[in-house]
Amino acid sequence: MARVKMNDVAAIRPLEWCIRPAAVQAWTEWVDQDRSAKVWEAIKAVAGSDGASPSLLHAVMACAQVLSAMGAGLSMTRDGGILEPLLATSPEVDDLDELQFALGEGPSGDAIATGAPVLETDLAGVAAGHRWPAFASAGAERGVRGTFAFPVGAGAAKVGVLSVYRWEPGPLRADQVKDALVFADAVFVLALDHRRGLSTDLDEVIEAAFTARRAEVHQAAGLVAAQQRIGVTDALALLRAHAYSSAVPLHRIATDVMAGRLRLDSDHVDGTAPGGGGQIVPPPTDPDASAPAGTPDPEDMGSPQAELEQEED
Repeated sequence: MARVKMNDVAAIRPLEWCIRPAAVQAWTEWVDQDRSAKVWEAIKAVAGSDGASPSLLHAVMACAQVLSAMGAGLSMTRDGGILEPLLATSPEVDDLDELQFALGEGPSGDAIATGAPVLETDLAGVAAGHRWPAFASAGAERGVRGTFAFPVGAGAAKVGVLSVYRWEPGPLRADQVKDALVFADAVFVLALDHRRGLSTDLDEVIEAAFTARRAEVHQAAGLVAAQQRIGVTDALALLRAHAYSSAVPLHRIATDVMAGRLRLDSDHVDGTAPGGGGQIVPPPTDPDASAPAGTPDPEDMGSPQAELEQEED
């Protein structure tokens, strides 16, 4: 394998490994020893402050520190499809990753789809506004300008995206891009290596992190579909639209729907969010009040999860 010149950022590509021994060998050939050592020392330093072995969270935190960013986050996927937020260095970063998840657009989604880094220098710029209309606007309103997404994976094995956010606009330096690529590779190694702070395999890590939340969103979509007599895909769009318009994370909207604290009505257009027709219809305050006319009996609705799975297939 030919060595890539480390001063040529455009020549760097995600490492294409399949198993850990091959990964380590490829890594040492593609990345100079000084840079890899620097990245791992940064991860170990963060882990050492916690008195723990290096973990995914330590790698994400170290990446934000080394790149002098306002923060970083890690979103992961089980099948190369929808990304779901897993780790964040701050509530602000968690909000940004949740926003991309709720809107279904943003740098992270593009990075996992293309397998290449997405380097956006200014969310307030025209190009970002055209590419991600809702996310760019919302991110800029929060004061975030630069956002950089680095795919985590090897070849066809796409497992996630490492996102880095900055308050100020402008590109990363060439050496920062190289560091970020190595951090993304380190995250991949940590996710697969049982001996580096993880006691379960990757599927179990992701399953434990967000399966419950994913199930609740799917169940809420099924419930809204049954209540409004619409398709599950349209119901999910309605949930996303309301999450965006109310600035509340999607999984919390789903929780409120399932608990009966929130009802979305697709027949109304007033107060709708971009991309969907949704409106809050408060549930009855009187425990003895009857349900709104036309509301299906939950026992007659069938299984929302089963309908969603059928719709996704």
